Amino acid sequence: MNRRPYIILASASPRRRELLRSAGYKFRVIPSDVDESVISFEGISPREHAKRLALAKAKVVAEKYPKHLVIGADTICDCEGEIIGKPRDAKEAEQIVRKLFSRPHKVITAVAIVRYSDKIEIVDSDTTIVHPKKMTEEQIAQHIASGVWRDKSGAYAIQEAGDEFVERIEGSLTNVMGLPMELLERLMEKIATAGKTDG
Repeated sequence: MNRRPYIILASASPRRRELLRSAGYKFRVIPSDVDESVISFEGISPREHAKRLALAKAKVVAEKYPKHLVIGADTICDCEGEIIGKPRDAKEAEQIVRKLFSRPHKVITAVAIVRYSDKIEIVDSDTTIVHPKKMTEEQIAQHIASGVWRDKSGAYAIQEAGDEFVERIEGSLTNVMGLPMELLERLMEKIATAGKTDG
C-alpha cells in the first residue's frame, strides 16, 4: 500500500501509538470508553472474546466519527483456556505472573477496523505463543515492586521483559506488544483493494 490513510486509534496505549507511528501511519488518538460489563462473553473462546471487545471499542468511536477509519484493538492472554487481562492490583499481578511464567501461554490481539460512512466493518485476530523463563522469587518481587505491570495484559510488556523473562516466542512480536502490524497491514490492504481507504 503506497499511501497510508488517516486513521483514528481507539486506544490510549502508548505501545500501539508507537507501533503505528513507526509504520508511517498518520493518526489521532481517541480512546474508547467501552463498558465491558454490558458485553456478553459467555460460552465463547478467548479469541472471540478479544474480537468482540476490539470491535466494540472501534464502534464506539466510529459512531462519533463516521467518515474516519477507526482502529480498535484488544489484547488478552490465554493460559490453557483461561482468559487473563490486566491486573487490578499488585496482588492480582503477582498471581498472574506466577501463573503465566510457569508454562507457555498464548497472547491474542484482535484488531477491528470500522467506518460507518461506507459500511466498513472488519475484525480479525493474531495469536503468539510465549515460552517464558521461570522467574525466581526475587525477580517476581522486583517485577511487582517496579509497577511496570500496570495497565498491561498478563501483567508484563515483552519489550520490557525481553530476554530476561522470555525464552522465545512463536509468532508476531508486535502482536505481543498489543498491535499485530502484519495483521493490520493485511486488513488495510483488503480495504484498499476494495477501494475504500480514502476518508
